[in-house]
Amino acid sequence: MPRTQKNDNFIDKSFTVMADIILKILPANRKAKEAFVYYRDGMSAQAEGEYAEALEYYEEALTLEEDSNDRGYILYNMGLIYASNGDHSKALELYHQAIELNPRLPQALNNIAVIYHYQGEKAKEAGDEDGGEALFDQAADYWIRAIRMAPNNYIEAQNWLKTTGRSQVDVFF
Repeated sequence: MPRTQKNDNFIDKSFTVMADIILKILPANRKAKEAFVYYRDGMSAQAEGEYAEALEYYEEALTLEEDSNDRGYILYNMGLIYASNGDHSKALELYHQAIELNPRLPQALNNIAVIYHYQGEKAKEAGDEDGGEALFDQAADYWIRAIRMAPNNYIEAQNWLKTTGRSQVDVFF
């Protein structure tokens, strides 16, 4: 039984009904539709904190999905799970893969920057000033890219860039 048939709250049931209708009328092949079902079930499991289950669904979706943009979103969601579990190196790997497939994912760029910023803070706390600054510079580069794509987002990052002198004049335009 698909995961979404197990959901018992109104919003999940409504989403499932809508998604099923879309799947029926979508002009996509069977493989793409099946990939979407696995992706949808992965999102459902992820929302409930069932990360191992979500990863299994995402892995299955990746074996079926051929569209690079959609594959990018799947990899991005997998990166979210690894980041939330503290596996920053795996999260970074997945976010970078997501951006390679779908360069229009400012949220992946932002999350890469957040990890580099976190690692920079840890390096500085450990007494590695130069290493920390290098990581902060990497974070700045990714935040600038994200902000260029979504100028109304990432306000805290914009403020950090300004206060640390890492902003560029054109970053907000």
